[in-house]
Amino acid sequence: MEIIDAHAHIYPEKIAEKATVAIGDFYDIPMEMPAGTAERLIEDGKRAGISRYVVHSVATTAHQVRSINEFIKKELELHKEFIGFITLHQDLTEEEVEFEISWAIENGFKGIKLHPDFQKFYIDGENAQKFYRLAENRLPILFHTGDNRYDFSKPERLVKMAKKYPNVNFIGAHFGGYRCWEDSHLYKGLSNVYFDTCSSLSFITSQKAKEIIDELGADKFFFATDFPMWDACGELERFNAIPLNEQERKMILSDNIKKLLKL
Repeated sequence: MEIIDAHAHIYPEKIAEKATVAIGDFYDIPMEMPAGTAERLIEDGKRAGISRYVVHSVATTAHQVRSINEFIKKELELHKEFIGFITLHQDLTEEEVEFEISWAIENGFKGIKLHPDFQKFYIDGENAQKFYRLAENRLPILFHTGDNRYDFSKPERLVKMAKKYPNVNFIGAHFGGYRCWEDSHLYKGLSNVYFDTCSSLSFITSQKAKEIIDELGADKFFFATDFPMWDACGELERFNAIPLNEQERKMILSDNIKKLLKL
């Protein structure tokens, strides 16, 4: 069965170890991988039978956006199994955001990745809504969503934007809300919101995961590892423990993300 990792972070070799440690410190979780490089991602993924990866990185300043997007572009050229998402930053002007989105489409990128908690903006804040206006009918947006320590990316904020911008496809990472899984019901009925499975299956039971998938629809979920947070074999083992039928499993492992991104 084909497996696509729908959420993986990669970094240049010279900063990969530092960036990986910083992520672990942010979440107070020991990192499974010592450094989040493209090569380590592929090495780790092969052990679990993963054949393709959605890759991205996050800009914490507007100045970083161009260099990060160029880095991801180079990695796409080196690794045909990679599917690229660009980064943006809330301090970019509307014209700069338009440039990055147009450039991304021209260069074969398939989406946008944003991390409100790292980047310190509210999903429904006015300075973020330029992203949605310019992404309409163009590129889906993957958000880190949830974290009960912060207010930036609470599920209700994403729900509000999904209703306001029905022509944007949103992806709420971590079952729609890291450590906010009890709020997953808020997404019910929203046709333009999708979810991934990463950084959740170590904290919720397989039965709880099944309940959320059943409530929101198996056609809305993507398998993901959140590399370098977790090793691929462990995440796949936790995913396979969810009592899904074979059709649901196939959809989540590859079919759904292929359909959304037109792969």
